[in-house]
Amino acid sequence: MSKKYEKPVIIKVDFTMASKYGSPLKTQKVRSEIDGVNVRNLVKEFGSPLFVFSERGIENKYNEFKEAFTSRYPDTQFFWSYKTNYLDAICKVFHKLGSKTEVVSEFEYEKARTLGIEGKDIIFNGPYKPKEALKKAVMEGAKIHIDHWYEINDLEEIADELGREIPVAIRCNMNTGIYPQWSRFGFNIDNGEALDAIKRIYEGKKLYMTGLHSHIGTFMLSAAAYGMEVKKLIELKNKIEEDFGYEIEYIDIGGGFASKNRLKGVYQAPEVIVPSADEYAEAVTNAIFENNKGKLPKLYLETGRALIDEAGYLLTSVWASKRMPDGKKSYIVDAGVNLLYTAFWYNFDISLDKRYEGLNEPSMINGPLCMNIDVIAENMMLPPLERGSVLSIWPVGAYTYTQSMQFIRYRPKVALIDKDSTPHLIREADDLEYVREKEIIPDFLK
Repeated sequence: MSKKYEKPVIIKVDFTMASKYGSPLKTQKVRSEIDGVNVRNLVKEFGSPLFVFSERGIENKYNEFKEAFTSRYPDTQFFWSYKTNYLDAICKVFHKLGSKTEVVSEFEYEKARTLGIEGKDIIFNGPYKPKEALKKAVMEGAKIHIDHWYEINDLEEIADELGREIPVAIRCNMNTGIYPQWSRFGFNIDNGEALDAIKRIYEGKKLYMTGLHSHIGTFMLSAAAYGMEVKKLIELKNKIEEDFGYEIEYIDIGGGFASKNRLKGVYQAPEVIVPSADEYAEAVTNAIFENNKGKLPKLYLETGRALIDEAGYLLTSVWASKRMPDGKKSYIVDAGVNLLYTAFWYNFDISLDKRYEGLNEPSMINGPLCMNIDVIAENMMLPPLERGSVLSIWPVGAYTYTQSMQFIRYRPKVALIDKDSTPHLIREADDLEYVREKEIIPDFLK
């Protein structure tokens, strides 16, 4: 077979990029399998691109966090954050492990109920809860976390309609020493707004307080910030119990624990800057023990990203390559930012399916979309890749699928590899019938 001719290019060797592993011109990152299943076989069976999730990866990470918290504070309960990844099979894995449910919309609430989760095992969060959805959740015994003043009014009206008092929690925000401060959701503790909301609930005599909740941010790299969050929640709990006679049954510290992904603009390795499960747990539980008065509350966590991100992969195949005007090689693959919206924030770990002959050169990976912003990786050292080469993009388990969209190309299939290394299809790919299902052509256009 004759080899394809390619115009020679001079590559400047930058020895500052070398490491203990040698020159970047020779090193290659290879991931030929996921949980013992060859990536090429996965693509052959399910097509490309393909989202792949590891049950083993989910269970290992869940157990790591569960052990870190329950060994220090036994009365701890995890609530799986549906917005992080609401695929039925993924939710089922977490529920099988013992996690309950946290939702932020009526859509997610209905999904949880369809999966057999009882209302009493659902936390209903979010700034927008339609009144009918709120009433249904109240009737089914869900834990309602109030986000704003209007919601207090809505719940009091529902209490009148049902003829009973309703147990509630309020969501709080506060300064925990990190920037940016998440102040959009809930009532501020520092300026007294949270206490004012509790007084309003107390005086209305239609709702009663059972919990406190806060979610201080996403991809939080400071365990100390959680310590400050819990300190302020516990201090507020103490005051509520003393001044109003409520028993605060639980504090919910939200989620936001970081995964081993790499934020753009952060140059240290995740292994260096991401706190461990033990570090997060130590900060949280110490703050409870050091500040609590009276009966210890239950501890709720809505951990999403840290539990699923590293269990998710996106396999994509090389379709073509071209030489850019600046001499850089561009590889066109079949997965774009329609599937990897999170590519705008993260430098993913991208691996080859095997070792390739030839020296690495500065390259970029572009998706299939007819848009200039469709860039998966802007600057990588890659060897010459052939059409059909399979790249694995990791970690993409958190938010990636739920934020993916049908744009220009259909969303692909999703597979789950069980603990016995058997892959299962857990979602079909979109098709034209699916995309057009809800469309209506008015008569004047027929």
